[in-house]
Amino acid sequence: QVQLVESGGGLVQAGGSLRLSCTASGPIWNMNDMAWHRQAAGKQRELVAVITSGGSTNYADSVEGRFTISRDGAKNTVYLQMISLKPEDTGVYYCTGNVRGPFTPRGRDYWGKGTQVTVSS
Repeated sequence: QVQLVESGGGLVQAGGSLRLSCTASGPIWNMNDMAWHRQAAGKQRELVAVITSGGSTNYADSVEGRFTISRDGAKNTVYLQMISLKPEDTGVYYCTGNVRGPFTPRGRDYWGKGTQVTVSS
């Protein structure tokens, strides 16, 4: 069974940095478009960053210039480098994406369970 597993969350002071990782495990061939979403307590989930299979990226206005999404195809891993963190970046960060494998040759969308990021002021 394919799973997306996030790691790297934690508690950091405002102005600090974190790097989140998301690794796809199970029977897969490759990852297509991948993304990070986040959800703050009491708020709707929002799209933070996207990276296509070709490496093109796009960011929410609120994180542009501070967050960088990247991918390592050989490791089936997507990263989110976050710098200059603000208290409003606090939330659960979810990795999502479309993954192809022997049982899903046309690709299927998956979500990870999320990792908590807390930025203190």
